Amino acid sequence: MRVTWTRDEGVWRLVFLLDPEDETTGACTDGTPVELRTNSCHVHTGAGGGSPHPDLLALSAWTVVAPWTRRRVTFDRPISPGLAEALRTGWGVDAGPVGEDARSGARLAVSYSGGADSMAVAAMFPDAPFVHFQRVSHPRVPNRWTHYRAEVLADLARRTGRELHIVPSDLEFLLSRPRPGYPEHHAVTVGALLLADDLDLGGVALGYELGSRWLDNGRQADRFTSDNPMWGTHGPWGRLYAAAGVPLALPVGGVSEPVTMRMALGSDLAHLVRWCLRGDMSGPCQKCGKCLRKELILAAVEGRPLKTTLTARSVPARPWQQPPPYPGQETIEYGCARVPGIETTPFANAAEHLRATVESTRWMDHCYPPAIDETPEPWRGEVGAYMREHVGLMTADEQRQVEAWTAV
Repeated sequence: MRVTWTRDEGVWRLVFLLDPEDETTGACTDGTPVELRTNSCHVHTGAGGGSPHPDLLALSAWTVVAPWTRRRVTFDRPISPGLAEALRTGWGVDAGPVGEDARSGARLAVSYSGGADSMAVAAMFPDAPFVHFQRVSHPRVPNRWTHYRAEVLADLARRTGRELHIVPSDLEFLLSRPRPGYPEHHAVTVGALLLADDLDLGGVALGYELGSRWLDNGRQADRFTSDNPMWGTHGPWGRLYAAAGVPLALPVGGVSEPVTMRMALGSDLAHLVRWCLRGDMSGPCQKCGKCLRKELILAAVEGRPLKTTLTARSVPARPWQQPPPYPGQETIEYGCARVPGIETTPFANAAEHLRATVESTRWMDHCYPPAIDETPEPWRGEVGAYMREHVGLMTADEQRQVEAWTAV
């Protein structure tokens, strides 16, 4: 794989050429099949991000080309020995040329989507800058997904009043499968990486919660897994980001979605929370599967019946009419155990299968302590103090429930 970055008038352009042994089909780190459609993309950083450290450019490119690269990756400028070693040990690829010093930074940025999870992170770090990655159309790939209202999410981010950096990019149109999507989930951080030197970033915080970090259900595992290759500190991506001087931080990696929902609703930004990708400025669409799932969480947190016009026969409700396992099953268990009248909702069949109770799901109201220990050192104390004061830590028995959890 040969990678080249060029910049013109505030726009970075990535072009990559496959080596003979590389392929246009592959899988991202969580096992999802991906297929390449085109070999270039643009990232609009504006006046910022004019001269990032070569390791930041290399890491940004790797979030795009990792699924297709088999033996080697050749960047257009020298990288540090530490980054080359992280690529060798994490992916078994030879990376170069090598000949640059390592970089570092001091501030933490929040990769901000506006959803409840990233808003929960924002509530923990009120002074951290937001970097919002905004999908825009690709000049050579038709946009057949205009129902995705990326401009709405960006406008909502502008209304937060926080230090905000919006980075538009057509990166998600690189794929022919899925369409559109990130080659690797980590590509959402490309904007933050390209701005890292300008913002003096020494870490990037994402809103991945306990299910994504430790249970990983709906992806490559339906069980507790401490060695998550995507988000574990000692996994290949964790080591790679650390080598580039921007270690990944998951401040809510020890709490469940119901807890991040409570944190978001208690935030000064609560009126701006938006997980729906289809709604307009007046609110979420209330018709998609994500809205239905989030409504279950909201109803459980607020202790009220479900508010939805969707029925069990609707397309968004189909997954919950089948036996488990379910994606994000621990959260479905939590909601089914708490929502009054669940037997008259689209989740009735799921509730009957799961037989969850308030007691069996109580562990999801607290923080899993090992997640605090994983937080990069500059922010570990702040995360720990917040969790102890506002959430509470799991007991030893509750920790064992996490570690014995299996989606069945």
